[in-house]
Amino acid sequence: MLDALQMGLTTMHGGLTVVAGADSRQRLEGEENVARRIKMEREARGWSTATLAERLTEAGYPLNQSAVWRIESGEPRRRVNLDEAIGFAKVFDISLDNLVGPPEIAANAHVKRLLAEFAESWQKSVAARKEMDRARDALGAYGAAHPNLTELISAMITRVAADKAGGDYGSQSLPPGSSETQGLADPGAAT
Repeated sequence: MLDALQMGLTTMHGGLTVVAGADSRQRLEGEENVARRIKMEREARGWSTATLAERLTEAGYPLNQSAVWRIESGEPRRRVNLDEAIGFAKVFDISLDNLVGPPEIAANAHVKRLLAEFAESWQKSVAARKEMDRARDALGAYGAAHPNLTELISAMITRVAADKAGGDYGSQSLPPGSSETQGLADPGAAT
């Protein structure tokens, strides 16, 4: 195998790629992957190297900002020991296997995770929309039964929506289909 390495061939073993160049130096691409992956995960979260170092320390894996930078960008890169790798995986909420894999593959996993979050949020918004529609319909029915309160109910809907939007009355609009007038402002309108 040493002859093959000296000739510059690449061998896969245990998920790590051993690479040798003309100078017969060997490096584990797993280490390169870890460095690139750490940077990718940190940047995806909008964290600085200082923030990542703080989060590692809080998780029980103390590392300073300079060490994080040297791992990501140093020449030569600082190596990551096993305890530190466990810390990075824990802070990023990924598996060790995922941490050492090529970042290009991990990016796809990251996209999958984001898509799963989007799908879950979408389901929650659909359920919330149905709940809001039921409440709006109930208010419409009440307004139809009590036409003298229609304008008051309409004004209260606007106020509640603005309050829930953080008090920003001027820039917030009610969700589509929940117009303050839908069946309420016009006592003769059907709900």
